[in-house]
Amino acid sequence: MAMIAFKCPDVTVVVVDINQARIDAWNSDALPIYEPGLEEVVQACRGRNLFFSTDTHKHVGEADIVFVSVNTPTKTRGVGAGRAADLTYWEGAARMIAAVSKTSKIVVEKSTVPVRTAEAIEKVLTRNNSHPGVRFDILSNPEFLAEGTAMEDLAKPDRVLIGGRDDEHGRAAVERLASVYERWIPTERVLRANLWSAELSKLTANAMLAQRVSSMNAISALCEATGADVEQVSKCVGTDSRIGPKFLSSSVGFGGSCFQKDILNLVYICESGKVSVFFHFGSGLFLPLARVRARAREIEKQKKQLTLYPRSLSVSLSLSLSLSLFSSSFTHSSVGLTQVAEYWHSVVAINDYQKQRFVSRVIEAMFNTIAGKRIAVLGFAFKKDTGDTRETPAIDVCKGLLADRALLAVFDPKVTEAQIHEDLHLEKFAWDHPRGGAGASGPDASPSTPRARDVEVVGSALEACRGAHALCVMTEWDEFKGLDFEKIYASMVKPAFVFDGRNVLDHARLREIGFIVYGIGKPLDPFIKKD
Repeated sequence: MAMIAFKCPDVTVVVVDINQARIDAWNSDALPIYEPGLEEVVQACRGRNLFFSTDTHKHVGEADIVFVSVNTPTKTRGVGAGRAADLTYWEGAARMIAAVSKTSKIVVEKSTVPVRTAEAIEKVLTRNNSHPGVRFDILSNPEFLAEGTAMEDLAKPDRVLIGGRDDEHGRAAVERLASVYERWIPTERVLRANLWSAELSKLTANAMLAQRVSSMNAISALCEATGADVEQVSKCVGTDSRIGPKFLSSSVGFGGSCFQKDILNLVYICESGKVSVFFHFGSGLFLPLARVRARAREIEKQKKQLTLYPRSLSVSLSLSLSLSLFSSSFTHSSVGLTQVAEYWHSVVAINDYQKQRFVSRVIEAMFNTIAGKRIAVLGFAFKKDTGDTRETPAIDVCKGLLADRALLAVFDPKVTEAQIHEDLHLEKFAWDHPRGGAGASGPDASPSTPRARDVEVVGSALEACRGAHALCVMTEWDEFKGLDFEKIYASMVKPAFVFDGRNVLDHARLREIGFIVYGIGKPLDPFIKKD
């Protein structure tokens, strides 16, 4: 949204959030997120045509276009738990928009959502619209951004995708939003599609990118077994013009907020089929009648997991909102796409396997036990140039090492100590849900707990490695390449191990110094290789 304000100085952009602390941070010199180039853009526009506010009702009511960027986390309970997207926050956002709108608006999906979500949201908006003559046009405008390069991606995107209904009003709404982007993006890069195609395109793009990563990670295991070098294989494959070199680097696994979540959402859609929506109204429901009896039996089996309660959230919208919302659910009619679901689920399975395999390599190499041994973990963010830890492979790797009673010393130049402890405390898929004060500041994350006792967050890579038996590179930060490894080696317990989960270090040089080195998909060190 900051980029729209930057490129369109005559357009007023208001980002709203119910979290006062977050809005205060956006209005300060210490922005709440780290993204290269973001601070400069915000400072250039803030107070001119970019504003941050907690007055959601005022600004949403006055807006012509409302970009909704609420969380769509993976459900942790109930129907579709562990796969389906939780659309609680989207439903609540729609209800609020309908309640405060006295003029017609274009409502834009920015969150990654299941296919046909727009149809469901449209029903919420129209059925809660109390002002005659007010019209809501729903558009899908998914983001195709990468943390660390987001500002560059926004300034010079490969494409901008806008999906809308194929009718007079829908086409007009699409063109109105397109006219904003075409202020700085070539027209041919602003793509038009129908709503469902736009929604599915985002899921598909992330799934296919993740598929490339998982494919090379699967090959990395074969490389280690045969003596091949995955980097050489990747280079050879990437020179094929039909394939290209991007997303072919093998690693300990992919992370981030989208890849795994979107694939699992895609799996759920394939397993379950066409969306038909039902909503909770207080303690009541309405469902298509034909499905009530069948769904009731399923819900009865899971009733101990189902909880209806208000939830608070903290989210950001452009010209719009975040707020406390009520629970909603989406169910599907089966179309039997089991094979398709299994195909995409295998992408996630390989990613989990890669992390498990890395942990096993560490334990097996270090004489099959790491209990009481200090292991330095260099990097915790899911990739370099970001402080984002959502679904970072470091979480599962650290939990795997802790399960074998290792002592961890963690360093990341952008991730805070509180965030690291919170991430290691949370259950799977909980990171995107409101936690009501639990987490790093809660009692379970206090220094008295075993996990916190076993995890030390330090201020430098050298400090993390001091007295360590091994170091594990979990994030490809450039600064790790230039570390004084001779000094690090001298400070470590011998034999000293390096487990390079990103293949960013000079392995030959490390072996010259005296390290025992393991790289993903690289020929195994004689010390590690089994006869």
